[in-house]
Amino acid sequence: MAMERENRVEFKVNGRYALFSDPINRVGGEKISYQVPTYQALKGILESVYWKPTLIWIIDEVRVMNLIKTQSQGIRPVNYSGGNTLSIYTYLTNVEYQVRAHFEWNLHRPNLEQDRNENKHYIIANRMIKCGGRRDIFLGTRECQGYVEPCRFGEGEGAYDHYGTLSFGLMFHGFDYPDETGKGKLVVRLWKAEMKDGYLKFIRPEECTVKRELSAMRPKKFDETNFSELAEL
Repeated sequence: MAMERENRVEFKVNGRYALFSDPINRVGGEKISYQVPTYQALKGILESVYWKPTLIWIIDEVRVMNLIKTQSQGIRPVNYSGGNTLSIYTYLTNVEYQVRAHFEWNLHRPNLEQDRNENKHYIIANRMIKCGGRRDIFLGTRECQGYVEPCRFGEGEGAYDHYGTLSFGLMFHGFDYPDETGKGKLVVRLWKAEMKDGYLKFIRPEECTVKRELSAMRPKKFDETNFSELAEL
């Protein structure tokens, strides 16, 4: 049985459309969504709700509430070289997910050690979930608006409650940023995703064995004077 964490948050996110695609292979042309949200997409949603460089959000699991349905649309993306381009984007439609996550301290930010107040960040995170987030919520891409609200993870009836096991094969998991790893490079992670009765439990980033280095990258710099106790009151 998984250990219950005092800083665990639970919330529901829903929207009319979602596009959870592999950012490595969606440089241009057609875009097709995965059937379920990626770890990185859910982490990005939670970071839009509340985030500081002091902490790292860890996504524990997601529950798929609605049937997985797709819809293709003809999109005319901006063509900076001129001309008229038509691309086909395949979105998920009428999506709703329950998410469970927790935060851990970013130990690669020792200059922000004075900001490691677990109770403070937990209270603010839950307050921001009730408010719908500090920033706009997007489901995989900017044109897919999302909405966040509190929920109790596991409550309610889901479309896949008694479906059994569904494997999605090798999927994009997320990025290893130098801010969180202490290494001067950007690395992409992959994993084998499997959903059981509507629940998709994520492995931790360091447990992903399939990785590929993309480029060199330097960590972002933050002024620790902006992260005092008074800044959050």
